[in-house]
Amino acid sequence: MNPSTEADALNLANGFVRLLNEMEDTCAVDKSEGCTEVVLFPPYPFLSKVKDIIGPQGLSIGSQQIYYEDKGAFTGSVAASMVKSVGCEYVLCGHSERRTLFSDDDTNINAKVKKTLEFGMKPILCIGETKEEFDLGITREVCAMQVSKDLAGVSKEDMKNVVIAYEPVWAIGTGLVCGNNEANEIHKYIRTVLEKMYDKEIAESTRIQYGGSVTPDSVDGLMAMSDIDGCLVGGASLFADKFARIVNFKKE
Repeated sequence: MNPSTEADALNLANGFVRLLNEMEDTCAVDKSEGCTEVVLFPPYPFLSKVKDIIGPQGLSIGSQQIYYEDKGAFTGSVAASMVKSVGCEYVLCGHSERRTLFSDDDTNINAKVKKTLEFGMKPILCIGETKEEFDLGITREVCAMQVSKDLAGVSKEDMKNVVIAYEPVWAIGTGLVCGNNEANEIHKYIRTVLEKMYDKEIAESTRIQYGGSVTPDSVDGLMAMSDIDGCLVGGASLFADKFARIVNFKKE
């Protein structure tokens, strides 16, 4: 639930855009290769105004989540059609906080992934193990189960619009660190799961991001890894200078 006010959200967006004016390699969704695609996920009330600020700079907006029903008596819920109508290109599905704090299970997440695709948006499917699961040594089993369940019924054709984000829950805001090589090995493993579900082409072409407390200090090493295709940034995105440095990671 950050930023906490509209003024804070707009100040952050403006500050970020000012810093990006110094960069030449950002791009909007579905543009040419060789640039850094940037998508912001502000809280619902700020979506339209943030889009007005960042859109002219070639940046996109996404929704932090949706409900999987199109309409009905679901007070407090937000439909895919609503966020699509204000210009969202992406939707987060299965974010670790939604799983742990709001009991979002794989059945619901799967429905949200498919609903996002139905409305022509791109789901970012978030997966990852808790500290307890990590300590039990079942990281790969947890990730395989989540990928298999959350992508059930998603066609090979639709997979071109799906992004996966690996979030080791135990490394988010805890001070614990998932090493670059360890993260990369999990990304490689996720690709083996995708190959079994679909084929090698899908396994290799699906973008898999890393989302475990990414910082300006860690981004260069992460993005140098062979199977890490991007970053899902949390707390650092609330600071324009930190987020701009992450976006402007040093390419090797």
